[in-house]
Amino acid sequence: MNSNTTDSRGRRHPRRAGRGSSSGGHHPSRRQPHGHVHHRPAAATPALIPVDCETTPIAFASLGLDPRLLEGIRDLGFADTRAIQSAVIPLALAGHDLIGCAETGSGKTCAFVVPMLQRMLAETGGHTPKSRVLVLAPTRELAVQIEDEIHGLSYHTTLTSAAVYGGVEMGGQERALKAGVDIIVATPGRLIDHMRQQNADLSAVELLVLDEADRMMDMGFWPDVRRIIAALPATRQTLLFSATMPDDVVKPALEIVRDPKYVQVGQRSAPAKSITHRVQAVSSGQKAEWLIEHLRQPEGPVLIFSRTKIGADKLARKLAAAGVKCIALHADRTMDQRRQAVEGFRGGRYKVLVATDIAARGLDIDGIHTVINYEVPDSPDTYVHRVGRTGRADEIGQAITLVAPEEQRALAALEKSVGVHLQ
Repeated sequence: MNSNTTDSRGRRHPRRAGRGSSSGGHHPSRRQPHGHVHHRPAAATPALIPVDCETTPIAFASLGLDPRLLEGIRDLGFADTRAIQSAVIPLALAGHDLIGCAETGSGKTCAFVVPMLQRMLAETGGHTPKSRVLVLAPTRELAVQIEDEIHGLSYHTTLTSAAVYGGVEMGGQERALKAGVDIIVATPGRLIDHMRQQNADLSAVELLVLDEADRMMDMGFWPDVRRIIAALPATRQTLLFSATMPDDVVKPALEIVRDPKYVQVGQRSAPAKSITHRVQAVSSGQKAEWLIEHLRQPEGPVLIFSRTKIGADKLARKLAAAGVKCIALHADRTMDQRRQAVEGFRGGRYKVLVATDIAARGLDIDGIHTVINYEVPDSPDTYVHRVGRTGRADEIGQAITLVAPEEQRALAALEKSVGVHLQ
């Protein structure tokens, strides 16, 4: 929790006193009331037409933001906006509902956190007794990452936040929710648990953000998302983001926004151009041996994706037995084990992380040199999100897919769908 109490991750944050009132920057326009869920007659999926928006980098200092927010931006080393931020921030500050699509690692989190914080600072100057913003994310790792960025950007304000996710005791989260944090960042399932116990008061939420909305649908969270939305005020602003926007996501997404502006930066549902893609032909029985040889002198941190949890554990044990410093990450690990795996990989203790798709979203680690698909991914979106863990922030990265003879047909379909040729 971003306040003067101890949060659910055991951190203690001092209360930050604000330095005066809002600078009077952009103030989001008031929304006209709209229903909780907009039911549309069955029809073909509407086409999303990107709005014409400016993507040229501009100085954050030129956006008319609250001085306290600008200080947090400077603390994080941000000077100019990136493309998705240039496009989204002015529209969000103007109060529009948004659907945003951009490559992984392009800065989407900052694109919605900055206008979110500015809105609250412009309206009240700081903390208020009830939660005003709700951010939904599909995984605990992504929820933690988002809340960390909120904490950094809001450090010089009195705004408070808390991350609410499963795998840990509910007590600390319950205290944070009942204390009335300004911003709740939650996974849908755990938030539903708190709603059942009447821990979460969502009656004053005026801004809803859905990050990685397509993943929430893939993971079966959409019924929970709809239940949560039904508990929100009818008048609100809604921002929906993802790196991929397949057609089967567009229709349900349009049910929860009102007259949205669609912002697309880069190619829709495509990997970043800073990533090189290659294929390594190898039989299924020889993949582990190829990896062991390849990893003897890695050029940098390597993230390996395995299709199953059992497969990730088995491969990690085999690599470790061969002298490779590695660890496994998947949903059957406890939250503390997952945290230790991520921090050990980030800090260099482990050179290799073997993970399931739990790491395809929300794992934001600088400097991952190579992503390796141990098997051919089963969908183009999975490929895009996996390889998006490298080549972030315009850095150079490479993706290697190990392909057995029986996977050649799946590889051909993947190339066609993603629109890249794997060398």
